[in-house]
Formats: sequence, structure tokens, C-alpha cells
Amino acid sequence: PVKVGELLRAIDGYGGHPATRAALQLSALLFQRPGNIRQLEWAWIDTEKAMITIPYASMKRTVEAKLNGRPHFVPLAPQAVAVLEGLRPLTGGRRYVFPSLRTGERPMSDATINAALRRMGFAADEQSAHGFRALARTLLGEELDTEPDFIEAQLAHAKSGPLGSAYDRTSFMRQRTAMMIQWANYLDKLRRGADVIELRRAG
Repeated sequence: PVKVGELLRAIDGYGGHPATRAALQLSALLFQRPGNIRQLEWAWIDTEKAMITIPYASMKRTVEAKLNGRPHFVPLAPQAVAVLEGLRPLTGGRRYVFPSLRTGERPMSDATINAALRRMGFAADEQSAHGFRALARTLLGEELDTEPDFIEAQLAHAKSGPLGSAYDRTSFMRQRTAMMIQWANYLDKLRRGADVIELRRAG
């Protein structure tokens, strides 16, 4: 957790493009697949309802699931809404939340986040764009005692077993919304640093 706090502070102090900094922040807050982060479209985002709706065709799924599946819902904590609203004046008039710096017609390159992490001094074996998912999965389970099913649903992992997806339609939306708020608040504590050290000493 202490090292995560260092990462979060480095992200907040990132001196590169503001959209890249926002992508890093949302990578930590939302822990979605890097492709889903960089290809986010403004049309999918409802900040008033605090929700992102990623169309099923844009998810990493089988061809059949892409054709017949359900969208993936990503509840937004207030901190995530603030990041998006702060970015809206910069890219809100375009299709993509994180457009390519070369042309706004395409999303951000898949190398942008990793390149930013390297610029901040984090080696490939320390942190990567995809690593935000493992980071969240680990800390939500080990530090916040979150129910694994809620985490797996937020990660958009397929249900286990040959009939899992067909028969288990549970989305845990209420629980996931609470989880995302708890996660964002926990990241704020890690960012402050002193709170985390004091809590762990007392534990």
C-alpha cells in the first residue's frame, strides 16, 4: 500500500499531457482493461448517473458474446467523475475521451500509459497499464476484504464453469457501486501516505 501511495502521488504530479495524466488516474480508479480505458467514448459516460456503459461489442469477449452479450457497466465514484469533468473542456468535443495527440479521430495509443509510467521512473516489472487491474484485485481482497464476486464482476471476468455466463446473470450493481466508492476513498488514503502508515502500525 505504501508503494501504491507513491505511485498515485507520481501520477498526480505527472508533467506530461493532461489527458495522459487523467488516463493514469482513471486506470487506478476504474481498473478496467487498458484498451477499454484508452478507447473510452464520451457517449458512453453519464456523469450525472455516475456510470460508464461500455457496449458489449467493445469488450474482450468471444465473437458470440460480442454479438449477443450485455454491456459492461462501470460505476463511477465521485473522484472518477471529477477526473472526467476536469477533462471534458479539453476533449469533450471529440468522440474519444483520450484521443490520439496526432489525430483526434483515433484513440490514444496503446503504448501511451506504459510510456508515461516509464517517464515517471516505474520500470516494466514495477507497474504497467494492465497492472492496475492486478493492483486493485489484490488490495480490494487483502486490505478491504471485498467479496471476490464483486471484484470479478467489476473486472468483467467471465463466470467460471461451462454454464456460468448462461445462468449467472448477477451484476452486483449495488455492491459494486459501494465498492468503487470505497476503493476511491482508500486510494485517497494511500495518496496521503501518513494515514496508511499509522493504520498499519496500529494493526
